Amino acid sequence: MRILMVEDEHALAETVRRGLKNEGFVVDVAHDGVGGLSAALENPYDAILLDLMLPRMNGYDVLKELRRRKVWTPVLMLTAKDGEYDQTDAFDLGADDYLTKPFSFLVLVARIRALIRRGAPARPVVLSVGTLSLNPVNRSVRRGETPISLTAREYGLLQFLMRRHDQIVSKSEILQNVWDPAFEGADNVVEVYIGYLRRKIDVPFGVHTLTTVRGMGYLLSSGPNLGHRDVVTRED
Repeated sequence: MRILMVEDEHALAETVRRGLKNEGFVVDVAHDGVGGLSAALENPYDAILLDLMLPRMNGYDVLKELRRRKVWTPVLMLTAKDGEYDQTDAFDLGADDYLTKPFSFLVLVARIRALIRRGAPARPVVLSVGTLSLNPVNRSVRRGETPISLTAREYGLLQFLMRRHDQIVSKSEILQNVWDPAFEGADNVVEVYIGYLRRKIDVPFGVHTLTTVRGMGYLLSSGPNLGHRDVVTRED
């Protein structure tokens, strides 16, 4: 299994490289964004470890360029709590997973193996659920031909729901994937943002695709309620 690690902290990169080598991985290392992007475009990898804050080209732009060129290699983003971008935005950037520094090496290995097991299925550039579409490249959202303006958090929530459309997702799943897993605030923040999102993607268009399933979670449907009419309640 071949891994690319893009990390500008040389000591950390070498430590992780040696550790992964002992676990049976072949590891290539790049120390800046330009070198990392070049390596990722020229070589097949099973997974990429990508630091967010890099010289010459940051991880945000590296990942955007990879996805723009339809390189779907699983990416585990390495973020810092005091970094320029909120680590919880990693999924918005097209990452498959993230770890906050400092991280446990055992957790890192487990995350890498999980990414490789899932593989890298081809992803559509534009996500579509019914008449709702989301373009991760330019972060635009539309209902039909009508553009919808979302905040960064609303966008992240919608992207997660669209990737899990026609499935019920729990509040805890949303917190773990859209907010920081270590988030210590009240979990009703999910209900608040579901309400914000519903008032932007459904209400103005007279549709009810984002619903609340009592005692279970939330459902973004391709069609109205999609077979859950007996358990779904819509909150305004």
